[in-house]
Amino acid sequence: MALIVQKYGGTSVGTPERIKNVAKRVARFKAQGHDLVIVLSAMSGETNRLIALAKEMQVNPDPRELDVIISTGEQVTIGLLAMALKDAGIDARSYTGGQVKILTDSAFTKARIQSIDDENMRADLNAGRVVIVAGFQGVDAEGNITTLGRGGSDTTGVALAAALHADECQIYTDVDGVYTTDPRVVPEARKLKTITFEEMLEMASLGSKVLQIRSVEFAGKYNVKLRVLSSFQEDGEGTLITFEEDSNMEKPVVSGIAFNRDEARINVTGVPDKPGIAYQILGPVADANIDVDMIIQNVGQEGTTDFSFTVPKNDLPRTIKVLESVQDHIAARSISGDDKICKISIVGVGMRSHVGVASTMFRTLAEEGINIQMISTSEIKISVIVDEKYLELAVRVLHKAFGLDQVL
Repeated sequence: MALIVQKYGGTSVGTPERIKNVAKRVARFKAQGHDLVIVLSAMSGETNRLIALAKEMQVNPDPRELDVIISTGEQVTIGLLAMALKDAGIDARSYTGGQVKILTDSAFTKARIQSIDDENMRADLNAGRVVIVAGFQGVDAEGNITTLGRGGSDTTGVALAAALHADECQIYTDVDGVYTTDPRVVPEARKLKTITFEEMLEMASLGSKVLQIRSVEFAGKYNVKLRVLSSFQEDGEGTLITFEEDSNMEKPVVSGIAFNRDEARINVTGVPDKPGIAYQILGPVADANIDVDMIIQNVGQEGTTDFSFTVPKNDLPRTIKVLESVQDHIAARSISGDDKICKISIVGVGMRSHVGVASTMFRTLAEEGINIQMISTSEIKISVIVDEKYLELAVRVLHKAFGLDQVL
């Protein structure tokens, strides 16, 4: 018997029939003697519908009131699942984030969890009930409803597993695990049996949509055993996210390839090559709450240098506007942007102990005539910026070059 936290995403509870299927799965686990806490997202598309409703009232909805509105999606699904379980003869009780209570800060629409009161959940579990908790939401110290940002139900699931010291946190989604890359781009992509937290954290931050990055950070911080599974398959072990590196000597140097289309490049040319210029450029960008990713500063010539960095594609117009407002102050010759780019990254803990990974990546892209515009590296990943029209070609050839299509 184990204490298991299961999280089901929007597609898994997208219709009443699918919610009934979730109830059947929960019933099977319950029959095996496990204690269960179930975390649910809203029905697929429901959060977008609620945001659209809010925007009919306000072009830029008030964040506090927006959280009041978009938190209702999960309230519907937890109630429906509780009914489905009761109808099957299983005692169940649903809780909103505020009822648990999941205490967060007051950063509406992107709140962070501060603490979780597990008293009611433990009492229900001891009484033999299935506990159902609304994902994506909590409550601040003043009693305001808060939400955790897109994908926040993953974070709720992992946080509850940490608070309850659960044996495992299972994330059920519309894919049956973590793949070497997106199978829609590379049909030969393989499902990984295991992946390390370091690798998963990099994959999530670099564009892999399987898990929300904050949930992976949370799991790593609190040592939560995490598994990704499909809610549409009866069997299968999914992908286990582990703290230990695989001891298999044949494990590839590269474990996966992530990509992100949501990138734009900013070029600031002809700025003075002097101490503090990077801060003078990026300071106003940070003050505007715009995230900066990759950064390159060229070697100075004749007293000036060029500075390039990437931002989310939607932030490109705003970033250009911010920099144009300080162009005279930073003495830049020109400011320009390009949103026809993408980021491609290779990830693997094996990079620590193998040489030649970067040269293989660069040679493979060069052989296809793909020009690299920017490069960023860490211990276990290499990221490049290329023209977006080459994204699928680049991912396919790199996947083959690193042997990720080969069954181990």
